[in-house]
Amino acid sequence: MDLIPTFSVRSDAARVAALGITRHHSESEPIIDDQRRQQVAELLAHAEQTRKPIEPLVIGFPGIDVVDAYEIQLLGIRRRVAGGARVVGHKVGLSSKVMQDMMNVDEPDYGHLLDDMMLTEADPIRTSAYCAPRVEFEVAFILGEDLPGEGCTENDVVRATRAIVPSIELIDSRIRDWQIKIEDTIADNASSAGVVLGTKRIDPSTVDLTNIDVQVHVTGAGATAPRRFLADGRSDAVLGNPATSVAWLANKVSAFGVALRAGDVVLPGSLTRAIDVHPGETFTAVFGRGLGQVTATFS
Repeated sequence: MDLIPTFSVRSDAARVAALGITRHHSESEPIIDDQRRQQVAELLAHAEQTRKPIEPLVIGFPGIDVVDAYEIQLLGIRRRVAGGARVVGHKVGLSSKVMQDMMNVDEPDYGHLLDDMMLTEADPIRTSAYCAPRVEFEVAFILGEDLPGEGCTENDVVRATRAIVPSIELIDSRIRDWQIKIEDTIADNASSAGVVLGTKRIDPSTVDLTNIDVQVHVTGAGATAPRRFLADGRSDAVLGNPATSVAWLANKVSAFGVALRAGDVVLPGSLTRAIDVHPGETFTAVFGRGLGQVTATFS
């Protein structure tokens, strides 16, 4: 399985071309050098371990750009893999036009999912283990076959997907108060923190992927706490079709020699706004088109 892109064999100019961005300086020289990239990766790792977020990277490291940020993300992932974690999939962030406009970008970003990020409905999630946790509600894809890279289409995604699954993504920012720019969130593994998958499995070819509704409710602590409606959304908020988001990801990572493989979990983006998490809350997301529901409880 191709787990992690190996940027070290490429020049910065090659990374720039693969990411499709413009750098406003000589492409032969990185804006921040490898030593400072490693420093940023270590700062983010320490923030995650101590739950003490750091100032925005764009303040502490002026000139950092998207190429630097992806390299920093990969340094962090390699560190965790070296410590025994295993890459089990990817997530797509900034998949809605609203979020892209907020970040002043014209495409999504992506991060890695690791086996130690996979959570269950049965086990409460410790809020204190995170800096500033939030939840998002997504139609997850579990691949049954490898996806092609360059030229991957929505039809390829549907054919290769074993099942779509209701999911809750736990996001967190190791950047203080969520004061993030695109460079911050990419370096911070696209703000990934955890995933809860529901039990229902649906063949994606049997449903209209652009028209899956979700209703989100929360129940507070205590047996008598009322159940409150929080948000609703629809799957076409995700690049018009969540399969489009997965295809985008397959094309993007192929530029670095990485493929999305059978068994991978892919989170294409949230159907709703992100919602802050507090101890004692239980979130329930009910999806339409027979996809069922998924819950996450926080202690």
